[in-house]
Amino acid sequence: MKVRASAPGKAILFGEHAVVYGKPAIAVAVDKRARVTIKEGTNDNTEVKIPKLDIDAVIKHETGRVTPVNVSQVERGKFDAGIMEYIQVALSQLGTPLDGLKVEVDLEIPIGAGLGSSAAITVATLAAAARYTQAEMTLETLAHTAHQVELQVQGAASPLDTTVSTKGGFIYFTREKGALKIKPALEMPLVVGYTSQPGNTGALVEGVRQLREAHPFIVNPILEVMEDLANQAREYIIQGEEKEVGELMNINQGLLDALGVNTDELSRLVYRARHAGALGSKLTGAGGGGSIIAYCPGKTREVLEELESIENAFQVGISSQGVTW
Repeated sequence: MKVRASAPGKAILFGEHAVVYGKPAIAVAVDKRARVTIKEGTNDNTEVKIPKLDIDAVIKHETGRVTPVNVSQVERGKFDAGIMEYIQVALSQLGTPLDGLKVEVDLEIPIGAGLGSSAAITVATLAAAARYTQAEMTLETLAHTAHQVELQVQGAASPLDTTVSTKGGFIYFTREKGALKIKPALEMPLVVGYTSQPGNTGALVEGVRQLREAHPFIVNPILEVMEDLANQAREYIIQGEEKEVGELMNINQGLLDALGVNTDELSRLVYRARHAGALGSKLTGAGGGGSIIAYCPGKTREVLEELESIENAFQVGISSQGVTW
């Protein structure tokens, strides 16, 4: 038996970090996906391959321990045990033993780029496992379970990434109301500039928490402004106000800088994108490395060429489709 599932990555337009404290955020699913195939294995262990990351590993049946098949991967520092943990924990969630499998992940999303690679892998792995075991799972249950996996692996995580990866499209997310689809009245041409320096989401979330604890009278108002900004951005997106959406993205970048999650490399990409004609540009995701997004209606080619001249860059489209299984 062979089953497949896939899930999209995401880009956060507004509200990263603030969403951890119950504030709203706006994110979109992008047309870069994680595709997971599960089929029956040849022994009691579970074999996992992620060709793009040069990962070839085994989850031991007796211990649950992850062991690289190719020792040279470890010697070269190429074995990423972190991404394996999401797969391992996801496979354990359905209450049914999932030993003796072959799992392969086709990954289009850069790891650590702030584009939701771990959420996409988690959602796709859970969906494929549900199909393999013929377990019934609603989209809401899938998104919730995927969030629990991220919490177990990272220690702290917003439900935003796994929700967008599950449902697709434009999402306005609040903790109280969950995910609400937005019907945009504008196109959303985005260029991603990737620093090739991954950010550590857990560490960055913890850093903001410590900053808030040390300076609550400063940080809490920043989070409140980010809430107002996300709410206003939602209205502009619905009304099709391109210029205003770009301006709010630029303001959001300044607030993220104030929270200490920006870097010199991200700033360089942000300002080069604006110089090339982007209406708005900001880091996306946790920061500390990873990626920026540039909103550039009518200037996609110019912005892409500018960012490609200094770092990795690529264009992304918006995916209306969430998880497929």
